[in-house]
Amino acid sequence: MTDMETPLATPCNIQICEVTCDSFRIVWDMTPDDTARATHYFIDLSRKGSRDPNRFKHRDVPTKLVAKAVPLPMAVRGHWFLSPRTEYCVAVQTAVRRPDGEYLVSEWSPVVEFCTGDYAMEHLQQLLDKAKGSAGRLLKFSVFYRNQHPEYFDFVRSECGGLMHPALKDSSGSHGSPINGKLYGVFFSCNTEFDTGLPPKDSPYGPLRFHIPAGYLLNPNISLYFADFYCMYTAYHYVVLVLAPVGSDGDSFCRTRLPSLDLASNPFLTYAEPQRPGDEPLFCHASDVILEVLFTDPVHLDQGALQQISGHHQLMSLTTANAKKDPSCKVCNISVGR
Repeated sequence: MTDMETPLATPCNIQICEVTCDSFRIVWDMTPDDTARATHYFIDLSRKGSRDPNRFKHRDVPTKLVAKAVPLPMAVRGHWFLSPRTEYCVAVQTAVRRPDGEYLVSEWSPVVEFCTGDYAMEHLQQLLDKAKGSAGRLLKFSVFYRNQHPEYFDFVRSECGGLMHPALKDSSGSHGSPINGKLYGVFFSCNTEFDTGLPPKDSPYGPLRFHIPAGYLLNPNISLYFADFYCMYTAYHYVVLVLAPVGSDGDSFCRTRLPSLDLASNPFLTYAEPQRPGDEPLFCHASDVILEVLFTDPVHLDQGALQQISGHHQLMSLTTANAKKDPSCKVCNISVGR
């Protein structure tokens, strides 16, 4: 048997490192002889749960990536449209290209699994730049509000001492948003109707509305962060913002993960200092997007008031709870996954 025909050892000890939302590096153990002989690597990657059980039964199955042999670890970026926060399975072969163009290949390595990461700051900045183009003009507002069912507020009073405690952010919106399933907060709205300047009469979240003066949640002691921009197969778009008291755990979480916004100058949610003694601060919200504002500390019911909404309580199907982002929208998607 010639050296060219000597079988290649099966790659082993596969390791995945430097994983981002759309790239990773891969390395494995090879014998010195195989390292010297290998001309190509075959890499097969698929989403976990979607792998064909017969995928590796034949040595000559087509692979998704044939790469020239390079020193390991090998960077894999741009070869697949990787999605953030997604579990993948990967296996490798080493190969020697024969003079006739055919390949001598090793057996497939064991399959290893890994999960891609969240959007990095650079990706969120791309999303933020897109959101800025949809924000519209700024409108004045005076209260943040939160709709729920009576049972929710009864529970807050009887079991929580009147405190609305932060809850874990669900998976709605962009799959790669760093706050999904990781940051705790209390969601509020602040959008107003064009004709009245007041909060809308309807809500899909419940017939009781808690409203709180804007200054309790938005003031110079609060950090403001951009967290997401998405739509749900509709013409209107949502912007998710985080309000975190300076120095709080929520502030620490967001500081290294989310783009910060200037309270006085941004297209979504602003606070302006009073111009003269005795004046009130000026609060404004973007007119052309729906703002979802996550406040990271508990909020007491005594800081605001409850009232019954005058409009209809809409269907819960209209809420954004665990809503999936439209992956085809050109307005709110960026080029690094969904």
